[in-house]
Amino acid sequence: MFEDNKIKKSIVITLALLSLFLLAKFVAEVKGFRFIGSYPSGQSVISVSGKGEVVGIPDVATFSFGVTEESLIVSEVQNEAAKNINAIVAYLKANGVAEKDITTSGYNIYPRYETDTKVMTSGMYPYPTGKQRLAAYVVTESITVKVRKLADAGKLLAGIGEQGATDISGLSFDFDKRDELAKEARDKAITEARREADKLAKSLGVDLVRIISYNDNGNYYPMYAKTMMAEAYGRGGDATVAPAIPVGEDKIISNVTITYEVK
Repeated sequence: MFEDNKIKKSIVITLALLSLFLLAKFVAEVKGFRFIGSYPSGQSVISVSGKGEVVGIPDVATFSFGVTEESLIVSEVQNEAAKNINAIVAYLKANGVAEKDITTSGYNIYPRYETDTKVMTSGMYPYPTGKQRLAAYVVTESITVKVRKLADAGKLLAGIGEQGATDISGLSFDFDKRDELAKEARDKAITEARREADKLAKSLGVDLVRIISYNDNGNYYPMYAKTMMAEAYGRGGDATVAPAIPVGEDKIISNVTITYEVK
């Protein structure tokens, strides 16, 4: 009899616990019905922008030149091109350009053909016969030069022309330490963005929690140009005047956008 009562009590306790478990599960599911078809709220964020500028006068100039030679004998045309290039490079070094700032940017050798022509019986118009013949082998070599003393740029441009350089082009100006200036501009932009974020958060009555995203869109803008006249050079009766070199005052601009989580 005692054992039967004990078994009955155990069954009742088990059924009671099971009922409580099922009731708790049912209540949780009922509460979850209100989320069906809806989405949990996302993060509260604000986005701010900042702009930083650094203005300065470029301190390096870069230009390119080429040497072109032709001959029916490959070795001859290569030797002639090398001789001219060596003479120009020696001139540049003698005038203060470091070897590290003289770079070969291209070297090509190719055959040049010409199409034979024949005069018609009337003698009025020549016409091509369709036959091609080798006219010459052509060697072209291109050199890029960086000038760190801008006052010498005009003199060097005129000088390499006298030394036999052809296709002188691509004169441009830049900052030798551009990365440092770009970093300075970026730091200014970030400082401005942070200041704007603090003001906006205060106006909205929220607190900044953490940075969600960051975007840096750096830009480079040329400003007004001013003329720098290189000194005239030459001695005696050879008074060759170097060309005037316009140097632009340039601006490096950094634009950043920062998104903050707020609460």
